[in-house]
Amino acid sequence: MSVLREISFKVNSDLKALDEVLGYFDQLNQAWIPKKDWLHCQLALAEGFTNAVRHAHKDISGDIFVEIEIKLRSDSLEMRIWDFGPFFDLQAFLEANADKDNRFAGHGQGLPILQKISAQLSYERKNDERNCLLIIKKFSLP
Repeated sequence: MSVLREISFKVNSDLKALDEVLGYFDQLNQAWIPKKDWLHCQLALAEGFTNAVRHAHKDISGDIFVEIEIKLRSDSLEMRIWDFGPFFDLQAFLEANADKDNRFAGHGQGLPILQKISAQLSYERKNDERNCLLIIKKFSLP
């Protein structure tokens, strides 16, 4: 499917920037996107961004940013969230926590939720020493 709309932006690695991130994201909203799917995408973006700030960048000082790329297609939304933190083995984490019930833990629920609502979820270290969290959400059929 071809890309209908695309945005790319950088924000400070600060939880206070979440409103800015969601503001950019809202520019892509279309009436034909099922509301539940839009909310899932919004949740996935917020979770991915806050994980980059809280975990990937927690031990990095100085001015650091999170870069976000979002592509809207007629059948899906593709989000890439780039961070500068150390590599994290997402697949190993998801496999190790697959049978755990974290509903009452207060933390540790975000990545399993991302896995559940996305069609594709990956986290890869790139050649430029950045990590890319890829989230693809397929839209429900009308």
